[in-house]
Amino acid sequence: MNQLIKKYSEYIEAGCDEVGRGCLCGPVVAAAVIIDETFEQHLIDDSKKLNFKTRIDLDSYIKDHVKCYAIHELPPSYIDEHNILNASIHAMHGALDNLSIRPEFILVDGNRFHPYNFIPHQCIIKGDSKILAIAAASVLAKNYRDKLMMELHHEFPEYGWNTNFGYATKYHQQALVKYGPTLHHRRSFRLKYD
Repeated sequence: MNQLIKKYSEYIEAGCDEVGRGCLCGPVVAAAVIIDETFEQHLIDDSKKLNFKTRIDLDSYIKDHVKCYAIHELPPSYIDEHNILNASIHAMHGALDNLSIRPEFILVDGNRFHPYNFIPHQCIIKGDSKILAIAAASVLAKNYRDKLMMELHHEFPEYGWNTNFGYATKYHQQALVKYGPTLHHRRSFRLKYD
């Protein structure tokens, strides 16, 4: 694993990431995290590279050892009205809104972001595998969303959300053909059920 960078600048930095952009259903979830120089955790990496158990174990550690964190979700109805890119960015804004410390610099995973409260920002492609604060945000956001989709699975078990978490697996698409969409599906996405 690459050694993740702790600090990108001399300012109070918030790392931001989102999960669930490519899903057929469920919310988009974003997290914002502020760490300091004392934060140590060598297992943290892009959440997509970590197995489920490692991510769950890291969740409590991150929450207990960062300076502050916040998580924000936006429902499918918001995604359908504003499109997934804008919803993802707005979810990150929502997470930043909920931080107990105001950041002076924002580090964002990816290549798109809208200005936030006159705070300078930097978009970093694959930032969740380069910057520790973004990687920590990635872990928190993914754990939050996966837990939510597993809870929704009990209400709609036929779609397999406890394993596909709303992504367009063959099983999920076959369930859409058989049962049609639920209130949690994104109607603006191409759902193969007709």
